[in-house]
Amino acid sequence: MTTNQELFDRAQRVIPGGVNSPVRAFTSVGGTPYFVARAQGPRVWDVEGNEYLDLVQSYGAIIGGHAHPVIIEAIRAAAGDGTSYGAPTEREVLLAEEIWTRVPSCDKVRMVSSGTEATMTVLRLARGATGRTRVVKFAGNYHGHGDALLAQSGSAVAHLDAASSPDGIPGSAGVPSSAVADTLVVPYNQVPHLDDTVACVIVEPVAANMGLVAPAPGFLEGLRAECDRVGALLVFDEVITGFRIARGGAQATYAITPDLTCFGKVIGGGLNVGAFGGRSDLMDLLAPLGPVYQAGTLSGNPLATAAGLAALGLLDDGAYDELHATAAALASGLQGALTRAGLVAVVPVVGSLVGLHFGHRLPVDYDTARDTDEETYAAFFHAMLDRGVALAPGAYEVMFPGLAHTPEVIERIVEVASDAALAVAATT
Repeated sequence: MTTNQELFDRAQRVIPGGVNSPVRAFTSVGGTPYFVARAQGPRVWDVEGNEYLDLVQSYGAIIGGHAHPVIIEAIRAAAGDGTSYGAPTEREVLLAEEIWTRVPSCDKVRMVSSGTEATMTVLRLARGATGRTRVVKFAGNYHGHGDALLAQSGSAVAHLDAASSPDGIPGSAGVPSSAVADTLVVPYNQVPHLDDTVACVIVEPVAANMGLVAPAPGFLEGLRAECDRVGALLVFDEVITGFRIARGGAQATYAITPDLTCFGKVIGGGLNVGAFGGRSDLMDLLAPLGPVYQAGTLSGNPLATAAGLAALGLLDDGAYDELHATAAALASGLQGALTRAGLVAVVPVVGSLVGLHFGHRLPVDYDTARDTDEETYAAFFHAMLDRGVALAPGAYEVMFPGLAHTPEVIERIVEVASDAALAVAATT
């Protein structure tokens, strides 16, 4: 039998760090990553045969549960007809129509192959539409690894000790200062004062890459008003929140209409996907109609569109009621387990997203999010993993309970958390 350690040793010889995305690394928690062999519903099994109740769910790309039969059959049927054509397909139209139906702000939609590609392109589109160059982002918001937005980012970047500054600072070696010279980084949950050099403000309407931080009352409304005041565009990055927290995403939940929206994860049913949409006058600036160029050989891939349509087909109003109830039960159960063990922590919940912050108070921005006790998180992570529950190997990620996490599964996770929390408390 191949072990996780053996695979990790082999991986490190041929893959930088042994992983193909830094969020999969165990750098911040220590130890050896488990290598998944298969998955079903709320569970994954590693190559050693260990079974875990999974709260990672491909970082939110999976919402119906792993290997959902409806999605698998859609992929199987699509694959039988070919995997890529370099030509339009009906399912591209159907998926765009489905997004358009659920998100009224999106008059038109362009499919791409990743969330990063979507956010990179909306910046180009916003600059092309306004003739302006400056972009405003919020500290701790993660919008993929594009150069212009990789400044004071959340997710795995949050583990780096980057200096704090109101100006854009590259969050990675290889990103020249010139790439972020027109990126202004400001505190989350504070409405910035804009001027007529700003092309757009891009924001995670619910921050889910620095733990889970909800928008403060009036924050999103203030952004909309301030963008309108100076003629800047408001961009919602709903790669995580889109079709995850509500049928129409965060913009439906908070009744705010952005000019442009980025999507990913759920709309691919677990396959590579991204998309962005917005007002017709903006979207029609894209090639081949307009002067803003964007292209992609695998955009609107027939397998991803098949999986995405199948995934969205699972998400009616009843499904969202179920998802919200599941997340609330998980958050309540975890909070109780941690409190009973004497661990200082808060467990925020927004829709079907659940966070975990080891500190006295709910975080409201990047600075307070970074107050989380990463050492305690690492200890809790391993205590849970040893007992058969998989969390993300990083203190700034969120949990993604889905339709496969039945009340019985949540009850089991809470039982494990109670035991794990007591074990952690005994060693701290």
